[in-house]
Amino acid sequence: MWFERYFKYRKSSILLTILLAMACLFSLPALKFAFNFEQFFPTGDEDLEFFQDFIEEFETDDNFLLIAVRNNEGIFDPHFLENLDSLSETLKSMPYARDVQSLTSIRYPVLTPVGPSLRKLLNYSDPEELEKDSIRILNDERLVNNLINKSGTATAILVKTSDGIQIEESKEIMSYVDNSLAAYDFDAVHKLGRAYFQTELSSLQFREILISTVISGVLISIIMIVIFRRWRSILVALSSIGLALILFLGLLSVLGRELSLMAALYPILMLIVGTSDVVHIMSKYMDELRKGIDKKQALETTIRQIGLATLLTSLTTAVGFATLLSSRIVPIREFGVNSAMGVLVAFIVMISFTCPLMSLFNKDQIVKSSGSKHNWNKFLEWCYYESKKNAKAISVGFLVFTVLSIIGISRIHTNYELESNLPRKAQITEDFRFFEEEFAGFRPLEIAVYLKGENQIYDYPVISAIAKIHDHIAAREEIQSSISLATLVKSLNQMINFNRPQEYKMPDSSTYAGIKPFMGNLNFLGSEALVSSDSRKTRISSRIKDVGASNIKKMSQEIDQWINTNVDTSIVAVKQTGTGLILDKNAEFVRESLLYGLGFALLIVSVLMGLLFRKFKYLLIAIVPNVVPLIFAAALLGFGNIPLEAGTAIVFAIIFGIAVDDTIHFMSKYKLSLDKYGDREKALQITFTETGKAIIYTSIILFFGFLVLLFSSTQPSVIIGLLISVTLGSAVIADLLLLPVIIRKFD
Repeated sequence: MWFERYFKYRKSSILLTILLAMACLFSLPALKFAFNFEQFFPTGDEDLEFFQDFIEEFETDDNFLLIAVRNNEGIFDPHFLENLDSLSETLKSMPYARDVQSLTSIRYPVLTPVGPSLRKLLNYSDPEELEKDSIRILNDERLVNNLINKSGTATAILVKTSDGIQIEESKEIMSYVDNSLAAYDFDAVHKLGRAYFQTELSSLQFREILISTVISGVLISIIMIVIFRRWRSILVALSSIGLALILFLGLLSVLGRELSLMAALYPILMLIVGTSDVVHIMSKYMDELRKGIDKKQALETTIRQIGLATLLTSLTTAVGFATLLSSRIVPIREFGVNSAMGVLVAFIVMISFTCPLMSLFNKDQIVKSSGSKHNWNKFLEWCYYESKKNAKAISVGFLVFTVLSIIGISRIHTNYELESNLPRKAQITEDFRFFEEEFAGFRPLEIAVYLKGENQIYDYPVISAIAKIHDHIAAREEIQSSISLATLVKSLNQMINFNRPQEYKMPDSSTYAGIKPFMGNLNFLGSEALVSSDSRKTRISSRIKDVGASNIKKMSQEIDQWINTNVDTSIVAVKQTGTGLILDKNAEFVRESLLYGLGFALLIVSVLMGLLFRKFKYLLIAIVPNVVPLIFAAALLGFGNIPLEAGTAIVFAIIFGIAVDDTIHFMSKYKLSLDKYGDREKALQITFTETGKAIIYTSIILFFGFLVLLFSSTQPSVIIGLLISVTLGSAVIADLLLLPVIIRKFD
């Protein structure tokens, strides 16, 4: 009864789908792109809560924009310094700018007859004074690696911006900066900071989506031509896939979903998932037509058999993506939810558009001659007989493969670097590398210091404890820049000793007594942001090189151990925090959430398969081949020395969600044939002949579809593409060779 109504109103269904797609097309310009580091903070973490309280007391540690300008002949040139000063003054009028510091604007403390005062750091109008100032600056640890590189060929302007600026504010800032820089002819300019990252990476998102959509579309068009060879069949397939993509993106726009850096995967996923559904349904429909069955009966058989299996595969694929809901990282969770919606949209389009549209054409209009059918049958027959003849060898091979994979899995690490997530050969990456090599880098490390007991913030025991921690941290090779109250005390000690360079050191307690009254009254190099409003907390603010998350974690543990051993914790309490530390914690949660998510997915998929096959042993038979690509992907991470981090973690959800599709199609056809003929071997042969071809087609599409990510400019996307393509190849081998062996053994 339901099919009669469905067949009667199939034209209306086609029209409704097209109208919805047109409406979605108009909503696409409203798609939102977003990027900020806070997106990748793990939710529900106590260290994150501590950091959020910390920045409420002080300020965020990424509220800056660094603009480095180079003069190949050396920066201590009057004309260059004049331009630097002019640019610094211009940037003070920049939107959302709170403070601007450069070599020409900084003041340092000097002692005058009327008390302490601040004097300009250098005088570039007098050649003799400029030479003296240059020598002093190049030997000043407060300035080298912060505002000047060691060679003296580049200097940086530090712009403090408002906390928590978002993408629109960032674009406004960078537009102002670029327009300001256009008025000067510096040898080179490099930029680094939150506003720069947000602007560049959001533009990258749009380019990646556009490129991946175009390349995927061309690739799938070629594959459709090779498979179907009838322009009407190709038109049905491509229009179905295109409509699914438009409806999906339109749905994201209507729901107000923001597209993160992983949004470049959406077009590829939609094109591939949509193609897989279309190939399975159209292949079955054409096979039915070749048997001489009329269009109506062929469509009903196709929907009843392949439609049900495709519904199940869509649900299992959606469940695979839903495993990402176990992640503590918001963009990962959103990617999982959005991808799951996309899979279901593709299935709905197949039912509401693809199937009805196929039935409007006659057999000879959409079914190609069977020129290549014999070759496919020959190959699939070979797979069938190999799985039967060499069952023992296949089983042993699987065990060896499992052992090797376990060895590879044991080598997985989480020592990722920030630079590896930046686009290859892009200016933003060159800028990041420049600041890593010539200055203190980008990655922040904050140490929060809390007073204990009756101690006051400017008491000598407190300052002495801070100085010990500061000196220990600054002595590490990975840390090129630090500022704390100890910096201010050393500067004041130098001031009262006629600013002799050798007097930049911690004074003894008696000398400090004369310095203490000046504390809190002089601001130098950002010292005003070092003490909380209640004067019970302070900070040691540092920049650390991008040496890898695991290495930094090890270093942090060593620092904590040293503090517990060498600092009087009855005076101060110390805790490390900062954006970098919070982001690094993602690595700790990735493995935990990955195992939890995949375990939950296996449970849900098992329930769905149990409902379909109604036999517990079928459930076990179907699950085993889908473990193969998962452990293979994990082994490749280990053997390839690829760090497991938030981006690569989604590989497993994608692999599981997609790989289980072919297993379900295989098992579904096998069960139908077994119920019909009651003979296991005949059922397997029919399954290989009818479903095997669609499995190979879809696997070829999946393999080359994900290889499109090789054109991505970001390394994680390239790795994701390679891993998925290669491991899905192992899924096909498991389905065509290992699965029949397991069926014969247990069924």
